[in-house]
Amino acid sequence: MRELLTYLRRHLWQLALLAAALTIFAGVFYLYRTPPEAVFYAALLTALPGGLLFLAGFLRYVRRHRRLQGLLTQGLWTMDQLPSCRDLTEEDYQQLLEDLTIRLRRAQGELEEAKSEMRDYYTLWAHQIKTPLAAMDLILQEEGGNRAGELRAQLLQTEQYVEMVLAFVRSTADTTDFLIRRCVLEDLVRQSVRRLAPLFIRKDIHLELGDLSAEVVTDEKWLCFVLEQVLTNAVKYTPRGGTISISAQGMVLTVRDTGVGIAPEDLPRVWEKGYTGRNGRADQRSTGIGLYLCRKVLSRLGHTISLASRPGEGTAVTIDLTTREIPPIA
Repeated sequence: MRELLTYLRRHLWQLALLAAALTIFAGVFYLYRTPPEAVFYAALLTALPGGLLFLAGFLRYVRRHRRLQGLLTQGLWTMDQLPSCRDLTEEDYQQLLEDLTIRLRRAQGELEEAKSEMRDYYTLWAHQIKTPLAAMDLILQEEGGNRAGELRAQLLQTEQYVEMVLAFVRSTADTTDFLIRRCVLEDLVRQSVRRLAPLFIRKDIHLELGDLSAEVVTDEKWLCFVLEQVLTNAVKYTPRGGTISISAQGMVLTVRDTGVGIAPEDLPRVWEKGYTGRNGRADQRSTGIGLYLCRKVLSRLGHTISLASRPGEGTAVTIDLTTREIPPIA
């Protein structure tokens, strides 16, 4: 019905012209007192081929419309697949479309080249800055006192920011460096906790480890990145002397803290890129990237992450490590 109405509107001027002609002929026949049978017979002879031509034109219109709809549905098509032009206007439209397609491809090529250069630059920067960071870590290990411990904690946070840059750059790439294999969950958790030990010591955070004996199929490096991001947030927003507990039920890992919690209005948006929320604005050092990267990395690994929190009662982050089909890279 929609196709018929559209076709009628497209040929409205022709129908109006035909109606005007029929009105004129009817008036002339009436003035000359032509018998009604003759008028009806002449109208029938005129309407029959006209109706057949209208039907043929409508069917051609429907076929062209459905062919174009099919190209739109399949997504990938070329200019050669378009219906042939019937007049100069359609030819002009196809030339404009071809010119627009060429410009779009050129712009996409330039954008991909710029993104590639950016990834190369930040990857090189991240690898180069690791050298002075490693040197500073060695120097601090030779030093003693509380001051050295404080500096090592700050250095660790700097290293995490560098790792975050690398993770962000790699998350925008068309490929990944995943190495999926079976891992013992406890080994990954202890590895992440040992690396963040200066942060726990600095704030006198008590750590409780539950049953972590489950085996999971995942990428060790990327899951440790996620764990470190979650634990760093837990340490950051837990007051001195607080507690962080890590436990698992089957393939579901939970990291729970006794921190300040998250405001209810912030909970739906904590996964957005760059969103810092009330706590982040108070801290003034939050980037709003950590949880965004965690969800993106876990999604690529076929895992999920969720969060529950109440202000003043702490936060619980749940990571479901159940093996799922890894989605294709967008």
